[in-house]
Amino acid sequence: MTIKRSLICAGVALTFAGSALAQVPAGYPADYQKIIDGAKKEAKLVIYSATDSKAAQPLIKDFNALYPGVKVEYSDMNSTEVYNRFISEAAAGGNTADVVWSSAMDLQMRLASEGNALKYRSQEAGKLPAWAVWNDSAYGTTFEPAAIVYNKRILTGNEIPRTHAAFAAIIKTEKFRDKVTTYDIEKSGVGFMFMTQDARENPQFGELQNAFGVAKVRVQSSTGTMLERISSGENLIGYNVLGSYALVRAKSDPSLGVVLPADYTLIMSRVQFINKAARNPNAAKLWMDYLLSVRGQTVIANESKLFAIRADVTGETTSAELIKIIGEKNVKPIPVHPSVLEYLAPAKRMAFLKQWKETAGKK
Repeated sequence: MTIKRSLICAGVALTFAGSALAQVPAGYPADYQKIIDGAKKEAKLVIYSATDSKAAQPLIKDFNALYPGVKVEYSDMNSTEVYNRFISEAAAGGNTADVVWSSAMDLQMRLASEGNALKYRSQEAGKLPAWAVWNDSAYGTTFEPAAIVYNKRILTGNEIPRTHAAFAAIIKTEKFRDKVTTYDIEKSGVGFMFMTQDARENPQFGELQNAFGVAKVRVQSSTGTMLERISSGENLIGYNVLGSYALVRAKSDPSLGVVLPADYTLIMSRVQFINKAARNPNAAKLWMDYLLSVRGQTVIANESKLFAIRADVTGETTSAELIKIIGEKNVKPIPVHPSVLEYLAPAKRMAFLKQWKETAGKK
């Protein structure tokens, strides 16, 4: 009897705690309660994402602590798969994501600018850099560098390039033949975006492409595969590797070294939008505001290790700390803006890929 009563009391306490947590966040308008109540009725949130489940799990766990009545269904795919799955399901009129969150900024902006994104002014929008918000529809959520990653056991001293020009020069040497890796830009959305942004930023981009051809570059569709092959020594060096994943891996893998190029470092921000036709729009708004809040960004920085975009968040993996390391003038954020769509125009994309295959892709 005593045991039974204790369990009932515990259940009451948990129910009360759950309802107490699902309150309007401090500083939000009182009518935000309507969104919370709506999300509770929906009781579900579907997210398609290119962020590894391992990195997303701390965010989902903390979000559930705030809003225990909302079940998160999280699907982790590569960036191209996220795009293709969403457009195919949306076109068919079937069930699809409430929220789309991806590192392929250009593909995200295509979806948003073509009318797939719900216009929603996040309560946290004013705390983000101006370049990270587009039309109150698409939001940058992270501040992640494109890095050069190398095998520390094999490369030392002057063999470690610190700039894009130095990288292009060193990989032409015999030691690097068949030992250089980067993204397969035909299959990886983020890889294509990084390379086209390089074409914009780097006046010697043609030389870089030729250097990849001389080195007989080996391409991969994922960051994890590149890091594995560099760590094992199968490849000696990787280019435009997603720095957030590389820096975390390097802390536990003594074989990996990470360089943030001194001439310029591209900064990618995982873009998120709410599906205009979302079945659970209130839950999606809660998630959007949570991810951009100080609380969500602190989890991004200190648990997910994806580099918080907000300047008022403290921790090792934050935009503020990264800017200190690279130098403000050398940080090149890719804007959350339709301007990133330039190379997605069919003729321009085909021309870019053709040039890549004829130079960098030649074997």
